[in-house]
Amino acid sequence: MTPKFVILWTDVVLLLLVLTLAWYVRHVRRSPNLRSTWGKVLADAPALCSAVVMAAFLVVTLLDSVHFRRALPASATAMAGSAQAYDTRTESLLDAALAGLRNSREASYSKPLAYLGFAKESREVGGQTVRIFPRLAHGGAHLTDPEAQWLPDLALRSAAGAAGGLLVAALAAWLTAALLARQQGSSTGAAFQQIRRNETAIPWRAALFTVAAISVATGVVLALMNVYHVLGTDRTGNDVLLQATKSVRTAFVIGTLATLATLPFAVVFGVAAGYFKGWVDEAIQYAYTTLSSVPNVLLIAACVLMLQVFIDKHPDFFETGAERSDLRIFMLCVILGVNGWASLCRLLRAETMKLRELEFVQAATAFGVSHVRIMARHILPNLMHLVLITTVLEFSGLILYEAVLSYVGVGVDPSMNSFGGMINLARSEMSRDDVVWWSFAAAFGFMVTLVLAANLFADGVRDAFDPRSRAFRPRLKRVVS
Repeated sequence: MTPKFVILWTDVVLLLLVLTLAWYVRHVRRSPNLRSTWGKVLADAPALCSAVVMAAFLVVTLLDSVHFRRALPASATAMAGSAQAYDTRTESLLDAALAGLRNSREASYSKPLAYLGFAKESREVGGQTVRIFPRLAHGGAHLTDPEAQWLPDLALRSAAGAAGGLLVAALAAWLTAALLARQQGSSTGAAFQQIRRNETAIPWRAALFTVAAISVATGVVLALMNVYHVLGTDRTGNDVLLQATKSVRTAFVIGTLATLATLPFAVVFGVAAGYFKGWVDEAIQYAYTTLSSVPNVLLIAACVLMLQVFIDKHPDFFETGAERSDLRIFMLCVILGVNGWASLCRLLRAETMKLRELEFVQAATAFGVSHVRIMARHILPNLMHLVLITTVLEFSGLILYEAVLSYVGVGVDPSMNSFGGMINLARSEMSRDDVVWWSFAAAFGFMVTLVLAANLFADGVRDAFDPRSRAFRPRLKRVVS
């Protein structure tokens, strides 16, 4: 039976973002200057490795952004009427791929890779009631003698998964060497030796090591996740690995959409203030100074609470809970964008004031070119490197900001997985006598990996696109030496 595809607001925006990214890649390939600049980004080993990590997270995000509702069986459809009935739950391709984790719910907490429950329960053994750690319903359920079989089974499955990951990494290395050989007109073996000795312009060896690490880790997890809870379970018995993986999309949506929402306000107001000066500059300065004087958390909390009241009063606007949760995260991104444009606006205003006095702008003004055309054709292109640098830098900051907002209860909908929600729920778990640490550790590990990769990539972009940064570092090295 054909499922019914569900198109959410954030799905549309992410699709447009991917199409825009594909167009930009094509534009870069046709522009020698941009191709040279991005070549400097890729020539930085940390930036290239972080780009590989972010690409892996992006794949998870895209898989979790194709939503659908399963068609109900014919009997349910006949009872409901002649029209095809669909499940009320909205799933994604990632949910379908991780269906085993969704269906392996336990009674309560369990440690990572455990086959016993975390807390003792009263069970009758040999006619007597004793307190023991119960066997899990899914984790290690295939073991007949867990005390003797658990460690060998774990080692065997991990080795098989690691071997599969190494095979994928070897295939990636061969494809890279083949493409490099085709580009250089040499043999694949010679290109592979260049990669091994790190003699290529782009540090493919570091990138392939990153691919190998990701492949091995993914292979081990895939080999274990259907028979064990790799990262344990939470209070309600849900798999923590599934929650952490589902939280990746939330972090990506917050980081990208909220950043993009700031650009129209920052670019338009910043360029207008720096170009026109006078009362226009004073009005825009007054606007962003007033906005900056209001505590962001309080303003965002007020907007989110008003939005939640609207959603609660109009439940008929949404067919499923996923649509309601998606509207809240979409509007949260808009709210973050509306409240976060002041810093970039200041930067673009100052740069525009400098560009306005340069000879090519003065010449355009003397020839009678309109103000709009001067700003669009002469000033804005010279500001795009600042916009790009700020956009990449703000990505990681907004991911952390979402965690703070969810922690205080004004972030994403509680029914949606997020790193902030996981950390918020872990507050009571970390204060138990027997500390339940794995939920917090999983959220922290995934979030730090994503944020660290974004920061390293942002450093590479800044060094390549900002000429002052490239010029400052050699002088700093000479002074230190």
